[in-house]
Amino acid sequence: MLHLRRARFALATLALATAWAASASRAQEPEPKRPHVLIFVTDDQGWADIGYHNPRVHSPRLDALAAEGARFTQHYVMPQCTPTRVALLTGRYPSRFGPAAREASNEPAIPLGTPTLADLARSHGYDTHLVGKWHLGSTPAHGPVHYGFAESYGSLAGAVGMYDHRYRAGRYADTWHREGALIEGAENGRHATDLVADEAIRILRQAHAQPFLLYVAFHAVHTPLDERGRFVGRPTQLDPRDPQRWLDEDEIEWFHDPAGVIQSEKDPEKRLLLAAVHHLDHAIGRIVDALRERELADDTLILFTSDNGPQVDWPGNAYPDDLKLSRANQPLPMRGKKLDLYEGGIHVPGFAVWPGRIAPGTIDTAVHVVDWLPTLAALLARPGAPTTRKPPAVESDGIDLGPLLFARDRAASSRALPDRDLYWTWGRVTNRWALRHAQWKIVRYGKDAPERAAQWQLFDLERDPRELRDVGAEHTEVRQRLHERFLRQRARDAE
Repeated sequence: MLHLRRARFALATLALATAWAASASRAQEPEPKRPHVLIFVTDDQGWADIGYHNPRVHSPRLDALAAEGARFTQHYVMPQCTPTRVALLTGRYPSRFGPAAREASNEPAIPLGTPTLADLARSHGYDTHLVGKWHLGSTPAHGPVHYGFAESYGSLAGAVGMYDHRYRAGRYADTWHREGALIEGAENGRHATDLVADEAIRILRQAHAQPFLLYVAFHAVHTPLDERGRFVGRPTQLDPRDPQRWLDEDEIEWFHDPAGVIQSEKDPEKRLLLAAVHHLDHAIGRIVDALRERELADDTLILFTSDNGPQVDWPGNAYPDDLKLSRANQPLPMRGKKLDLYEGGIHVPGFAVWPGRIAPGTIDTAVHVVDWLPTLAALLARPGAPTTRKPPAVESDGIDLGPLLFARDRAASSRALPDRDLYWTWGRVTNRWALRHAQWKIVRYGKDAPERAAQWQLFDLERDPRELRDVGAEHTEVRQRLHERFLRQRARDAE
């Protein structure tokens, strides 16, 4: 059941010093103390690429972690990596910042000086760390240290060879860094998934006099898919003696699970993807174990999301040892894939865990990655919270989900949430648009400006979540109403 109600939603300006008190719904609940915040973002992990959505996927650690908290059945992101990361860190739709934020880019995606989630956390005394993929500016001059992160480690660019940690050939090839200082070859020989997990664990094992924000952005399961296990010197390749098997597959741990889920997959490309998910799942489990070993789990809010829908095929040869893939994934059960504004490209796994504060279960309300900044801002800015400097005022396209996350009655809290649009664009020269309001969603693909409502598709997601039937001709008044809402959103965008 969709719970968004119809009324006009205005862009909220968050006055951070009073954000918690302004939430009337939350005032009825006991005030949680300020938590540590651990954010996991995975790459190209679609709705069906996690075990609790698909029994053909082996992800026991993620499944168990999600079961401890609130699983979002309608968790939305943008259709590609850079735009989702912009939305997460700013609480704004990426189109508010112009072309470099609307699609994957090596150029600066967020203007310098724009307040980010890390800036807000630091202003409230949090230690701020980023580990893994940045992809919001692929040079040190626009790296994480310029956007509120005191410590950062990983790649500035978007994707890397999993074992050489270099971006595609060209000026951005050297991309692995620590606090913006590039590392030339020093990290070779380890899989990028393991390097990211190791660094996150190192941070967790430090003493923490202050609360921390730890943003862990994995490269997996983005291409290149490369799982070698201990056979580091042998790039992933099909076995010439058996083209349905990968070389050394029988001895690489990620191709095996106790239930035989991965082993039972006949297609070698899909089996390679399942191995990458298994490896990712193990890495996240290691990080959660470190959190528990330090007895920090009960005081930590964990957020999990993928950045977009699945990469179904891939031409290869963009990175060293980069395989061509034609059928490695599929966006079941939805229409569309990565880069699409249909559900398969933007509707991904997402959950929130905070033991003793967030009750286990599901949340069916449609939420968006832009909601995480205002939600966390409210937690950080509760009355009496210490500050190290004046928190900046931040405009957000999202809403505070606290009344929903911490509610005893989630159905009632969902009905009390502000009414709003969910809005998507994609493309440097924008040619894909979508807007959702309540159960309805309009979608437009095309190079011409989408000025006429009749050019749009209309879907009723309550009755047709797979978007198989355009009902625009049957509900012209609904399509017109959503188109008017789209035009108001578009008017706020940067050119």
